[in-house]
Amino acid sequence: MKNKSLVAINELSKEEIIKILDLAEEFEKNPVQNIMNKNVVATLFFEPSTRTRLSFESAVNRLGGKIIGFSEAANTSVSKGESLKDTILTVANYSDLIVMRHPIEGSARYASEVSPVPIINAGDGANQHPTQTLLDLYSIRKTQGTLQNLNIFLVGDLKYGRTVHSLLMAMSRFGASFTFVAPKELQMPNEYKMYLNELGLKYTEQTDLNENLEQADIIYMTRVQRERFSDPLEYEKVKNVYVLRNKMLANTKPNMRVLHPLPRVNEIHTDVDENPKAYYFPQAMNGVYTRMAIMAIILGLK
Repeated sequence: MKNKSLVAINELSKEEIIKILDLAEEFEKNPVQNIMNKNVVATLFFEPSTRTRLSFESAVNRLGGKIIGFSEAANTSVSKGESLKDTILTVANYSDLIVMRHPIEGSARYASEVSPVPIINAGDGANQHPTQTLLDLYSIRKTQGTLQNLNIFLVGDLKYGRTVHSLLMAMSRFGASFTFVAPKELQMPNEYKMYLNELGLKYTEQTDLNENLEQADIIYMTRVQRERFSDPLEYEKVKNVYVLRNKMLANTKPNMRVLHPLPRVNEIHTDVDENPKAYYFPQAMNGVYTRMAIMAIILGLK
């Protein structure tokens, strides 16, 4: 992975994924190191972000690096009509690594093809979010003790949710089975179901969140993403379709954990927060260790 971009989770081998998770575990034990003191990381966020941007910045700071960049394109030359290529080529002059979030699918791939420095995809439209996936894998392994042969419930916006698409691709490497819980308007796209069919992996689909929760090892909740809907009425129809309540977890496995990439809106009620099975806030912290590992490996520091 040294000096290579991270655009899509499926470009990482199973061995590379394990290497990142093992290094993240090391960083969790010893999170303050000065190994990036000669490096500058640019964070280019053309789309709003809280956790991804701040956890990357926290990771850089903990490793002694420097950060430049922007958190909204309105304050940059993009608002004047500058192309993505020109922005990338310019910022590459000032940095050793570029972390980019962009609303257009395929933008990270394009950036990696024109950039002289590595690109880390921090989310490109409804396509992929590989660093979120790696922190999800770290969270799953940490809570379950394994990544092998788990039953993953993916709930909510499975059509536009880049986090569930990337997680499905990654967990398929470890023999997972999946339960897709979504309304018909937001069901998992056929391309991902075909992918699982080709691998001979099991999946089921249902519209009722209350069904079969006792079978879950991980319940991965997602919000319905208003920004992906062109028709506001369609969003209003499905925005509160699933709300996970504490009482619904009563018969779930003792080791089951609820994950969410955050931000949440209404899909996890606050009465779940005090349940020991709620793991979404520690999950967000795991993003710092995982992103430390990703950057250290790409920069050849570990």
